[in-house]
Amino acid sequence: MNVSSLLPARRAPASPPPEAAPASSPAPKQRDAFFDNAKYLAIVLVAMGHAWEPLRGGSRAASALYMTVYTFHMPAFILISGYFSRNFDLRPDRLKRLITGIAVPYVLFEVAYTFFKRWADDDPSYPISLLDPWYLTWFLIALFVWRLTTPLWRIVRWPVALALGVAALAACSPNIGDDLDLQRVLQFLPFFVVGLHMRPEHFRMIRRREVRRLSVPVVAAALVFAYWAVPRMNPAWFYRRDSAQELGAPWWVGMVMTLALFGCSMVLTVCFLAWVPRRRMWFTVLGAGTLYGYLLHGFLAKGSRFWDWYDHPWLHRPLGEIVVTAVAVAVVTALCTPPVQRMFRFAMEPRMEWAFRPTGRSGGGPSEQGGFAPAVPVGAQAAGRSHGPE
Repeated sequence: MNVSSLLPARRAPASPPPEAAPASSPAPKQRDAFFDNAKYLAIVLVAMGHAWEPLRGGSRAASALYMTVYTFHMPAFILISGYFSRNFDLRPDRLKRLITGIAVPYVLFEVAYTFFKRWADDDPSYPISLLDPWYLTWFLIALFVWRLTTPLWRIVRWPVALALGVAALAACSPNIGDDLDLQRVLQFLPFFVVGLHMRPEHFRMIRRREVRRLSVPVVAAALVFAYWAVPRMNPAWFYRRDSAQELGAPWWVGMVMTLALFGCSMVLTVCFLAWVPRRRMWFTVLGAGTLYGYLLHGFLAKGSRFWDWYDHPWLHRPLGEIVVTAVAVAVVTALCTPPVQRMFRFAMEPRMEWAFRPTGRSGGGPSEQGGFAPAVPVGAQAAGRSHGPE
């Protein structure tokens, strides 16, 4: 017999009224390691691609690797950007995050890159122009535009088809000009729209064992094709910053290449995501700092050209190419670390409370920036709910 059952029951103490209950801080959200891993590995591929660019002239193999990586590394980033923009609307606190997390870093780094070019390239007259993004900053202005148009892509009936149509028209329109790098904004748009309409179950399908196995021969075939295409194809198609006419092709080729590159990029992006680890790795924590690695490594990438680091002949040999690749990986990894984030947070994640009226809602966390957005909480993802930036 249970002795406790013979004892008189005790009355539970009355709960304090809601207004008197002590406020408890919410438990911190658990980050999904998959997305942090994907962001880190993608930024590593970006740095490797930039490091390989000067090696292409003397190495067909380096050119093939370069072409393969450029097919999907930015599309993968942009797709993840769209995925974490699903809940974006024109609510005041979200607009505030759009300004402080994307627009302000764009202005600061556009000016910083301009002064860097003036000094490192001995070009003191190089103008400051916020309408003409220089080097890496195009992604920030593109993300700003894409996010502002997010409500539109959520209400149209065939969003991906419409985005592909816009990209195809841009690819055959040489009069768009260079302001705000609109060619890239429009030609990369379909990947952002695809991300907007992806759900957690889509990523679970990508990570299935059958997809991982199939991705191996697909990537191998892509490398072989890229090796064949190196002397036959202009790699500028992968940059998506020019129209077909500007690349010396008829207008209709722009439409064909838009659809062909979209298909190839999506296939290789799926192959890449299929092999991203799901569990926590030593580099998982670096996924929250990929914006820092992206923007900061550009100074070294451009500086290596301005200062003729690639003029050494041994760098263009197989061992030198391996060393260049390892250095690029090490540098971008270091730039994603928490100490670097703390050092440059004033420029990439400014709070700027003085510049805004109180909105009554808190904005997103400090890492909710662009394609480098925070991961979805594991429990929420398993339940299939949508968690965009708040």
